[in-house]
Amino acid sequence: MQKPKVLIIRTAGTNCDKETEFAFHLSGADTELCHINHLKESGSLKNYNIIAIPGGFSYGDDLGAGKILALELMLWFKNELKSFIDKGGLIIGICNGFQVLVKTGILPDLDFTQKVTLTFNDSARFEDRWVYLQGAGRRAQGAAGKKPENIWLKDLPEIINLPIAHGEGKFYAEKAILDKIENNGQVVLRYADTKKSSNVYPLNPNGSLNNIAGITDITGKVFGLMPHPERFMFEYQWPSWKEKQVEPFGLQIFRNGVSYFK
Repeated sequence: MQKPKVLIIRTAGTNCDKETEFAFHLSGADTELCHINHLKESGSLKNYNIIAIPGGFSYGDDLGAGKILALELMLWFKNELKSFIDKGGLIIGICNGFQVLVKTGILPDLDFTQKVTLTFNDSARFEDRWVYLQGAGRRAQGAAGKKPENIWLKDLPEIINLPIAHGEGKFYAEKAILDKIENNGQVVLRYADTKKSSNVYPLNPNGSLNNIAGITDITGKVFGLMPHPERFMFEYQWPSWKEKQVEPFGLQIFRNGVSYFK
């Protein structure tokens, strides 16, 4: 069986691209790490199953985290991205990649109109820690009575741990938009303690509304999250690895994306 092919897009300031490529490779995919300038020359996204936008500080986060790369993708690849999504491709944006996805308007509605943002942490400082996350693998039922398809977070426990590292991670939206994504079941990860969602700092490290750490589009195929799953590929990367054995939660996320095409 042919391996799914993953495109990892990098640019000036991206610094989690190699880790993201390794994560997909370890999960059984063929990977291609490509600078945005080279992608402009080669031109096509149609040969890939998954697109990943990794973490870092693209273009130094000038004009706001992820904003310049978002504009670049909109200018050069809007139609290509529309076609890729329409044909059922998966997209994951991690940290800076999540910031890019909301600023292109790919999330939450796939309509290329920005409706939400990720802005400066309430602490007014860079937050770098492991966090608890609630909701992985358990989608809220949408307003229409249907559960959006679960792809990236399939079979994960209700509470997981992943590391975060960001200065602009506060999820913000106007009430009408926030209510819409909640009612649609698009909120898939929330900052938590060991049992439930929490808005208490530092459990919610950035002040995100509704403790939101990750969302998908309505189909579940486009996934954006602030935590870094590529930093939990091996059990000994977990702070509690001597106390308890778990299958690395980050690895499971990448495997879910890859196994969707097998």
